Amino acid sequence: MGKRGRKRAKPDSSGSGAPTAVSAYTDAQGNVLTLRDDLSAGTLRGLGQLDAKPAANAEDRWQRRIEYLFERLAVRWEIAGLPLDGQRELLGRYRMASADERQAVRAALAEHLRERYPDLDV
Repeated sequence: MGKRGRKRAKPDSSGSGAPTAVSAYTDAQGNVLTLRDDLSAGTLRGLGQLDAKPAANAEDRWQRRIEYLFERLAVRWEIAGLPLDGQRELLGRYRMASADERQAVRAALAEHLRERYPDLDV
């Protein structure tokens, strides 16, 4: 087995092996968005850098911030009984979400951050 193969074959290197703590938020249509409870230091740094980057306008910067938080926090999203678990699926579905679905996601993110990171806002 080559060096790359050994790297791939190693178990999760996070050390604990314990599942990540999550919280679920249900919207008015019964869709359930499950969000990771913790943000890493790297994610918090990236969020600060994202705010420092030039954007076309405040709306563009705000949209980037929401998508960044969604990408880092979303673990699962069940829409009309269909569960989405993969990061690629989640982000793709968020990008094609309706205005009502995006509003529900923003509300869940805002509530989540208020409870866990009061100094951050959406």
